[in-house]
Amino acid sequence: MLVDLTRPSLALAAANIVFNPLFWNIVAQNATDAEYRRHTITRALGGNRYLGCYLLALTIFSLGILRDHLFAAALEEQPSHELLEHRAVRALGASLISVGMILVVSSMWVLGVTGTYLGDYFGILMDHMVTGFPFNVTSDPMYWGSSANFIGVALWYGKPAGLLLSALVIVCYVIALRYEGPFTTMIYKRAAEEKAAIEAAERASTLATGPPPHPAYFLRAQHRVTTEK
Repeated sequence: MLVDLTRPSLALAAANIVFNPLFWNIVAQNATDAEYRRHTITRALGGNRYLGCYLLALTIFSLGILRDHLFAAALEEQPSHELLEHRAVRALGASLISVGMILVVSSMWVLGVTGTYLGDYFGILMDHMVTGFPFNVTSDPMYWGSSANFIGVALWYGKPAGLLLSALVIVCYVIALRYEGPFTTMIYKRAAEEKAAIEAAERASTLATGPPPHPAYFLRAQHRVTTEK
């Protein structure tokens, strides 16, 4: 038997894997969409948008820890397979875990807490698009790094059920990206449009009133007043 479908721990792990991206992209997105448009969360927290972002980050991080725990618990009750217990397969698993951790940790390091955990929904935007490592390897290093970790753990322990759950993780991530990507793009596009409108208004105001006098003008005027006295 490759996978023991009768184990409740397997169904519980699968349910949590599906729930997490649903929470990020439905519950969290709807809540932060209200925040983005009406500042609902910021107002509830006394005007502190960073506190709202940190609380959401803590929630998402905690759900991730719970998901990983349920995944590991499910694997403990699942049978191993002799083809996956080969030393080369275990080495491949270790390599995938290492690559996955590098992608996840380096992504969090570059983006910071607010960049990683939906800070842009709160109006906390990055100054510029990150194009260096790991984003020069993949545009979504957090998702693919996490996927590599799940596959790596499944191979390390030689569990076919782990590979099945890993496939579910990837499917959920791919679906989540279809919703998360456009929403984030819309936020940055709107921010760019607002910035361009402000700059255009400033240029129009400068053309209407003329540029401010050179500092030397004020020095000459002050010198004339002093001389006249």
